[in-house]
Amino acid sequence: MTKVILVRHGQTVWNKVGRYQGQADIELSDLGREQAEYLANNFPADHIDGVYASPLERAMDTAAAVAKKFRMDVVPCDEFKEIFFGKWEGLTYEEIHRDWADLHDDLFNKPDELRCPSGEGFMDVQARAVKKLEQLVKQHEGQTIVIAAHGGVNRTMLCHVLGMPLRNMWRIRQDNTAVNIISFFENGKINVEVINSTAHLSGDSKLMSTGVFGFNK
Repeated sequence: MTKVILVRHGQTVWNKVGRYQGQADIELSDLGREQAEYLANNFPADHIDGVYASPLERAMDTAAAVAKKFRMDVVPCDEFKEIFFGKWEGLTYEEIHRDWADLHDDLFNKPDELRCPSGEGFMDVQARAVKKLEQLVKQHEGQTIVIAAHGGVNRTMLCHVLGMPLRNMWRIRQDNTAVNIISFFENGKINVEVINSTAHLSGDSKLMSTGVFGFNK
């Protein structure tokens, strides 16, 4: 059995003001760094064999907090970057909806068909992220690894392992530093053991900050 502990990054400075981040390289807020430390100090595994992350700073810094505890390095993987929002990056929900109302509605109603203006679609994100996930599972047969990524990316991978249509991706919540645990067996069976756990934050309401949609906030 190979176990993947998939986490979302902590809160960022753009999360606080509600700007769509996508592949913009935005740092963790003070709260986000605190969330990452809580994640590391209360991590749901006693041993890990590898730490991988999106190369964007918010994911790398979240992963680094965990890697430090286990005296490991973080391996950046471009495949785990958040969706590229194109012209929407850096804008707020209100700004986007004002100028692209119909297309913005598709983001939530038809994410499997959406293509952001001058950017990506979630089908693209799922294809690259799942391919890398499967490669790492094969590479770490019988081991436990950590992947730190983003709300949108995590949802696409969870849809894949759950056998869910990508159109239903927003039914899966991903809070800041959410923990998801997936077990892969030799016979091809997949068991999703945990989704969106924030138990490591100890119920502290201050630390439980997250975005409305989990990728921009």
